[in-house]
Amino acid sequence: MPGLFYEEFEVGSVFDHATRRTITEADNVLFSSLTMNSAPLHVDAEYSKQTIYGQRLVNSLLTLSLVTAISVQDTTQGTTLGNLGFEEVRFPKPVFHGDTIRVRTEIIGKRESKTRNDSGIVFFRHHGINQRDETVCECKRAGLMLKREESVAQR
Repeated sequence: MPGLFYEEFEVGSVFDHATRRTITEADNVLFSSLTMNSAPLHVDAEYSKQTIYGQRLVNSLLTLSLVTAISVQDTTQGTTLGNLGFEEVRFPKPVFHGDTIRVRTEIIGKRESKTRNDSGIVFFRHHGINQRDETVCECKRAGLMLKREESVAQR
């Protein structure tokens, strides 16, 4: 499993994830359609020409999903019991078709679970950054992370 166990996360650690992703028009239209978001700002090129950006914007929930997903392989794949929630989600700059997103993740906190002895809660701050080095998405996320079996057995 490439993911880290609860004990392996250190507050202050930073991950610059190697995976990057260019968001295409097809990605945006499909995601918007699948999630039933018919806002013309995402799916109507003619309408979007009249907006302040002059073009369609990538659906912000696609951006948030991508930023979170890119972090999974290095941090939580196979070692998470669940995503507990998002806080402080911000989109300081818009994302357009053709933008390439990279992700940096900081470990900003962790604590033992109050109800489970096999896991703990890790707090992540994800930064989505485009090819112009502009932050396009920031969020704080909490994940319920497995502990190593030997740690659980010692309790």
